[in-house]
Amino acid sequence: MIRCCGPRHFHCRPSLFASARTYLMRTNSSFYLKPRGPVTVSPSSLCLRSGLRLDTCITAFRPAGHRVPLIVQSTRVFHSSGRLRALPAPLIWLVLKPLQKLMAIILGRSIRKWWMALPPNKKQLFREWTWRRRWHLLGAGSGLLIFISLLFLTHLDESPITGRTRLLLFSKEAFMELAQSTAEAYMEEFKDSLIAPSDDRHQAVELVVQTLAQRNKDIAEMSSVPWTVHVVDGPPINAFVLPNGEIFVFTGMLDAVADIHQLVFVLGHEMAHALIGHAAEQASLSHVVDLLSVILLTAIWAICPRDSLALLGQWIQSKLVQFLFERPYSRKLEAEADQVGLQLAAKACADVRAGTVFWQQMEINDQLTGQPTIPEWLSTHPSHQNRVRQLDRLVPEALELRARCDCPALPEVDPRVVFYQSVQLLLDKIEKQEMMEKKEKIEKERAGVKLPRPQTPLVLAQGSPPQLGGVLVTSALPQTLLSK
Repeated sequence: MIRCCGPRHFHCRPSLFASARTYLMRTNSSFYLKPRGPVTVSPSSLCLRSGLRLDTCITAFRPAGHRVPLIVQSTRVFHSSGRLRALPAPLIWLVLKPLQKLMAIILGRSIRKWWMALPPNKKQLFREWTWRRRWHLLGAGSGLLIFISLLFLTHLDESPITGRTRLLLFSKEAFMELAQSTAEAYMEEFKDSLIAPSDDRHQAVELVVQTLAQRNKDIAEMSSVPWTVHVVDGPPINAFVLPNGEIFVFTGMLDAVADIHQLVFVLGHEMAHALIGHAAEQASLSHVVDLLSVILLTAIWAICPRDSLALLGQWIQSKLVQFLFERPYSRKLEAEADQVGLQLAAKACADVRAGTVFWQQMEINDQLTGQPTIPEWLSTHPSHQNRVRQLDRLVPEALELRARCDCPALPEVDPRVVFYQSVQLLLDKIEKQEMMEKKEKIEKERAGVKLPRPQTPLVLAQGSPPQLGGVLVTSALPQTLLSK
């Protein structure tokens, strides 16, 4: 899921000049024109054609008129069915997950108190009893380890499209039930903010989804999922797809993308999560990690002599699990969704070079809105820079796939070059304006004139993030690929 957080409150906001300067110091035009290293892409052997064309897509993403504010309900209402149904396994696991840790803490603490209450002679007798039965205990532990290994081997699965081997503990049917309940909760939460299907923005998203589905019908999972579009009127730059095909796109995302090709890439990325089944895969990994954590947590509370040390050990254990297992695996799934989403976009005849530009825009948007930059190893998503590098490596293969699908030729103007030149021109313009203001300030100081308050070179609308699709393309270049 792409989650670029919506408006946040910060004490300071860096200037556009400083943000763009940072961007240019990190990148150069030749880098984006020369992808480094071949990356194997496994495209499908069949490229389907349909009557849907992206160039006929409605591009009026932001019609004039009053926008209904996003209303988020405090609770999620699940609609009950007409007959009794068993709770899906993933939902049961989510409910019992907090109880597992509580039971581990109680058990470990009870073992510690029992051991500390034993007199020295009984402790010695227990050690001797354990040593005499060490082979029995070792055999029991080995048998348990073999059982767990067999359980894992019987639940290995091959992911669609990429063919990667992974662990799946939950069935597809159980996850579909959970996805349906989640979709009903989201529909209840966003019921006052949903845009009508007749709206141009909804029709644009609908057309993109139909094009992606029609052009990738050779993928079995694509044809078996009924894709349903919901456009939510709200500022978050966010879009996500549930495993059952329910697609939720916020208007903030429609404002953030610069053209239809970027929207195709974003939705292709989100649909790739659903096609590959990343939600079930990540839940399976979390389930295994939680079971191992319960054993470790019990040992921590049993060994540590005081509760304060046990709490410290529990905190360290939880952070190690996050940073060594959960977050790296999440970044891996996001990178895979980028790769598969680029393939879906290529077969849909989109300009696959637009995906790189989208993440460059998101990097500058984060700087403009004052969002803190955190190291990648602390995040669940790859950094914008790493995503740009990966996509640039995949673009040549995606262009070949696009050509094999008999797509029309792309314009010679590379949108990555246009974006870089737009940022460069904007930087030059702001730098000249700052130099003129500085020169004027010096002249007035010499003349003894009282100076007015300094004005910022760029005024952004309050209460809304900067619209990069319109702000950055302000150069006198020919018709660019960044305009909607």
